[in-house]
Parts: sequence; structure tokens; C-alpha cells
Amino acid sequence: MAKHGKKYTAAAAKVDIDKVYSAKEAITLAKETSITKFDSTVEVHMRTSLDSRQADQQLRDVVVLPHGLGKTVRVLVFATGEGAVAARAAGADLVADDDETMKKIEGGMLDFDVAISTPDAMGKVGRLGRVLGPRGLMPNPKAGTVVPASDMERAIREAKAGRVEFRLDKTNNIHVSIGKVSFEVNKLIENYAALMDGVNKARPSGAKGNFIKRITVTTTMGPGMKMDPNEHMDGAE
Repeated sequence: MAKHGKKYTAAAAKVDIDKVYSAKEAITLAKETSITKFDSTVEVHMRTSLDSRQADQQLRDVVVLPHGLGKTVRVLVFATGEGAVAARAAGADLVADDDETMKKIEGGMLDFDVAISTPDAMGKVGRLGRVLGPRGLMPNPKAGTVVPASDMERAIREAKAGRVEFRLDKTNNIHVSIGKVSFEVNKLIENYAALMDGVNKARPSGAKGNFIKRITVTTTMGPGMKMDPNEHMDGAE
């Protein structure tokens, strides 16, 4: 294994690896132990008891974080006609309503963070699956990124405000960003509370008991802190 640098070692020394921290304790410590010169992302990683191979144990949904993610979100919309007009009016950064733009995306032009599509455009979007899919950019009704023209303004507004998707990966884990190290502790806690509320509401029908087994919060390149998965966040301040 590669040896950790002095900064990481000093930061990790502040963490009790045997302790399960409260959300406030863990997030405060995550900010204190961030070692990058840039504004690191605060990440939440969940280990579940779900089995991603079972149809009744799939977990995928979206949540709007009250304080966003601390970054500018670039939104691309696949649409034509009324949908394209609505997308431009709602502030989409790019509207793919012609063959030339579609070819650029197929060729690897992926200068956007979220892709939204109207239902009637999905026929063409499907052909871009091999480009968009591996990067998590394929519009999907379950993720709220396939919407009619009448709902385009809301979809774009939420995407830019801090709407994040969470999903169970093949190793039965969930990985979600909840903001930046520069955020105030209370804002990170409120984002975390919104995330946990969304995850619990999306509980699969096949889940048994407390399906979140372990939660770790960390920052980019920083050490991780264990968090109490059963902590009630209703009163997060």
C-alpha cells in the first residue's frame, strides 16, 4: 500500500477509528481534517444490507439539498419544439435540438453535469447510451430527468439548486456529495438530514430492518469518520 503523506497522517490522528460520531461531530471533524488547498467536497458513503441483484431491493431516487452543492451545475436538455423553447426560457446551459449537437455529444462533448430530456426526445437519446451511461448522465424517469415541456422549468431549477441523485451501486453502497468544506457546519448538517430523509423515504419494499448498516463521512483525500446510521435527523439545526 502507498504510504500516506504527513498532512493526511496528522489529520487522521485526530480521528478515533473506533468511535461512532454524531452527525454534528463527524461533519465538524471532516471540515477540520480537510487537507487539500482547494475547496474539498464533503462526501457521504453508506454501506447497506440490500442486494442490488434483487428487483425488490433496488434503490434510486433524487433529493434537493437545501443549500446546494456549492458548485455551478451545467444543465443540458434534449428536446425539440415546445420542449426546447421551455428549456431555453428556464435557463438551460445547452439545448440539444439538432443533429449537429447530438453528433458532438456522441463524439464525446460532455461539458455538462446534468442531462434532462423530454419523453419524445428519448428515442434519439437512447442511441447515446454508450457515451452518457458510463458517466451517469443518461436521462431517466426514476431520477426525475425525463420530464414533459410543462415541467421543464422546475426540473432545471432543481438541478441547478442542488438536486442530487442517489442510487445503490453493484457493491450495495451509496455515495453522495452533500456540499463543500467551505460550507458552515449547520448547512452541511441540513443537507445531510435532507439526504437521509430522502434515502429513508425511498426504502425498497424488499429491505429488512435498518437497511443502512454503516455511514462514513469524508472529504476529498481526507480521512473518514464513522456516523450513527440510526441517528434521528428531524431536528437538525
